[in-house]
Amino acid sequence: MSLRGPGFHSHPVASVIVCSKIVHPYLGVKASVALFEFFPGNYVWNLSVAIALASGAEPGEIFEMCQPLKNAAARGEDAGTAQFLAAWVAMAEKLIGLAADDEARGRAYSAAHKLQRAALYLLNAERMQGHGHPGRAETYAKAQQSFRRCIGLGNENCERCVIPYRNSSIPALLTRADRPSEDCRPGPCVLFVNGLDSCKELLYWSRLPHALAQRGISTLCVDQPGSGEALRLNGLHATYEAEQWATPCYEWLADRPDIDPARIGMTGISLGGYFVPRAMAFERRFASGAVWGANHDWAQVQRRRLQREGENPVPHYWHHVMWVFGAHDMQDFLEKSAGMHLDGVLERIKVPFLVTHGEHDRQIPLSHARQTFEQLTGSPRRELKIFTAREGGIEHVGADNMSFGRDYIADWFAETLGGHTA
Repeated sequence: MSLRGPGFHSHPVASVIVCSKIVHPYLGVKASVALFEFFPGNYVWNLSVAIALASGAEPGEIFEMCQPLKNAAARGEDAGTAQFLAAWVAMAEKLIGLAADDEARGRAYSAAHKLQRAALYLLNAERMQGHGHPGRAETYAKAQQSFRRCIGLGNENCERCVIPYRNSSIPALLTRADRPSEDCRPGPCVLFVNGLDSCKELLYWSRLPHALAQRGISTLCVDQPGSGEALRLNGLHATYEAEQWATPCYEWLADRPDIDPARIGMTGISLGGYFVPRAMAFERRFASGAVWGANHDWAQVQRRRLQREGENPVPHYWHHVMWVFGAHDMQDFLEKSAGMHLDGVLERIKVPFLVTHGEHDRQIPLSHARQTFEQLTGSPRRELKIFTAREGGIEHVGADNMSFGRDYIADWFAETLGGHTA
């Protein structure tokens, strides 16, 4: 379902017949869901498996890692995460050893493929742990080492970059547009930002950078403050004022000779549905925007989660968000996140903007997408795309099928930043 322009009216959510039935946390009725449920009833663990599968995991390896964890998963989303870590790290270490065998025989591409999955499994295992849990820091370090090695051996279109930010830096991955070698003109670029618990490597593996490159657009995937490497190694915490870090990212791109400053867009996934419109409302030089999942009032979402409404994205949720925001306790976190809503902000956006959302998102209500769309009154070209059962991508940020969101957003930027769709 796609809605454009000022003539938008609310539409009821359609019923879907896909995999299984749940009581929808916001609709309060039984609704069908499409997320692959390896662990029945444990949304958080299933989401982690879905992320891995969408990012290049091998189904056989997923089965080998997860089959022994079914009893642990049945105890809830927080219990058993140490067992999850051990199982996924063991698979990653096996792949690292096999990659070393490939390297010894001069088979760099085969080694790179194995190291990519090793890094993915390590990052996914680390993501499932609580802040400060044993083995978390070591797992993250091994993941980074494996990722960088796989990029080098595989000759990937992915360059590690560092963006100066205050007295620290924002780590990033640059994917260059596929363009004729004789074309030396500056081209368009998209700044791609994290949600609450993602990282730049997962952004890269979403394959949106690959889809944009095919359309003649470069991509910069960043670990902004509160996420990935910026949080774990640089100690940079999240802020509701996303423009504080988005402006340095924009200016770093604008200073590059291969990037056209007038054709820089911005997109984000999950909590990026808040960060992107907030940043673009106050950093007016971005030329186009899109969100992969709306997040109109994240402060309200936290109040609902306190009442056990809606699903969490990670285990040990409240410890995680306090770490992300550098909060001392729950009250401090609630105060630091109180400004995370878009009311009174979106009217400032004067460029094209796309809002996408899954019809049966169990984390963020569909109403958030409608609110964001309706308040984009200053945008000369606004669109709301709701992914339905007809195509897929009905779960949070299309975790059931990310291909539709990826292609739709890539085409949007090709049309609004001067790329190509064919």
